[in-house]
Amino acid sequence: MSAAVADRMVPRGAILGAATLIAFSLVVASVGRLTGIGAVREAYAMPVQSMSFRFEDRTDGGIAVIAPESGAIIGVVPAGTDGFVRTVLRSFAFDRQRHGVGAGPAFVIARWPDGHSTIEDPSTGRRVDLAAFGAANMQAFEHVVAMRGNKP
Repeated sequence: MSAAVADRMVPRGAILGAATLIAFSLVVASVGRLTGIGAVREAYAMPVQSMSFRFEDRTDGGIAVIAPESGAIIGVVPAGTDGFVRTVLRSFAFDRQRHGVGAGPAFVIARWPDGHSTIEDPSTGRRVDLAAFGAANMQAFEHVVAMRGNKP
């Protein structure tokens, strides 16, 4: 280091200002965390519609949509279609594998009062807001719900 650089001092006011800013940030974050003031939370009211489904891979590459109550196949997502549905279900399957949960428990697809839909895995507690991926992808899951219709 040269002598010119070593002789330069950071002004005391700048150091005090930075320390004050850091302390203020920590206090505000702590107050928000403890009291909830200023916190943004996703509020879920009661769903308008909620249906349970199980999904199983088929030998032809399709995905069987199953009514968990009866075990009856109520529809099939054909092989090579609905890439978004497949991706979401793979991600849930991976999460279940990490938690040591098998394919048995049902998923819940819910429609909320504001029009968005979610898919939830009650066995792992994971929920995905389908509206976050766009209307077309949300409609892909609405197609799965339509398969159920009034079937048991």
